[in-house]
Amino acid sequence: MKLRYKATAALAAVLTALSLAGCSDTPAADDGSAGDGGSVTIGVIQYAVHASLDNCYDGLIEGLAEAGYKEGENLTIDFQNAQSQVTTADQLAQNMAAKNYDMIIGIATPAAMSAYGATQGTDIPTIFCAVSDPVGAGLVSSLDAPGGNCTGTSDLLNLEAQLKLIRAVQPDAKTIGILYTTNEANSVSHLKKIKELAPEYGFEIVEQGVQSGADVPQAAAALAAKVDCINNFTDNNVVDNLTSVLAKAEEAGIPVYGSEIEQVRKGCIASESLDYVALGRETGKLAAQVLDGANPGETPVVQVMDSTPVINPDVFTALGLTIPEDYASAEEVTG
Repeated sequence: MKLRYKATAALAAVLTALSLAGCSDTPAADDGSAGDGGSVTIGVIQYAVHASLDNCYDGLIEGLAEAGYKEGENLTIDFQNAQSQVTTADQLAQNMAAKNYDMIIGIATPAAMSAYGATQGTDIPTIFCAVSDPVGAGLVSSLDAPGGNCTGTSDLLNLEAQLKLIRAVQPDAKTIGILYTTNEANSVSHLKKIKELAPEYGFEIVEQGVQSGADVPQAAAALAAKVDCINNFTDNNVVDNLTSVLAKAEEAGIPVYGSEIEQVRKGCIASESLDYVALGRETGKLAAQVLDGANPGETPVVQVMDSTPVINPDVFTALGLTIPEDYASAEEVTG
């Protein structure tokens, strides 16, 4: 991690003068911290444009502010969106590392991996947000002792509660379709876990892998034709193309279950939903600890897995399904 030194008043004045004389359009990171009156610059790479990751970013800003780092006062943020392109995320991360930012934050696994790769061999810490399996992604050695110069927050889906929800809504269902991106570590990890749990609830998992957004419509159509329902993870590629998945499921007359509230708002029937604003807030607080001097390699990963049921009553009505009594008090959202 970066070493930060308190400057004397005289030295601070000299540094300020030099900074003003040589200022440019892009603010350069300095070695101050909020605690000693300095300012920091961080880069934030969000992998894709969709609501759950937007919520992560909103929470991140809140968490940083709660910890004393406020934009326009002692914090400059270079926020960039990779538009679901790994090569773009790599380029953004390399540019931020070249500018020697105080920290780079990656929202979602592909962005976090780009940030981690770009900061190897530097003293720039990487903080990740919404990474379901940081160990499997190679970002940390373990959740309790990350090692290296990286830590963050993990969105571990409550898959057992999700299976209970699906069984309650569809008591006669036998097969659950899973559409997932084969090179997204979080999706591969979640697929393995749900396949382990599914037999306990009388389900068979039918998986369909995709490699890009272009694969989703055809894969969703093929999957919908042979299962009783489809279950979404936090797969960035699939969520980016959720409209196509919902359309194919509607044609087949089956429901799609989401993994968080925004997917339900867009047309999924229900979800054991994670709070991504809260996840982002925890990420911001964790980032502030590192900016204040904590060693990221010794700072445990924060896991957020508490979920609450969310339902879309309009979808229940459209499919002729009844809201289970055990979920009668669940939060309701519609598009």
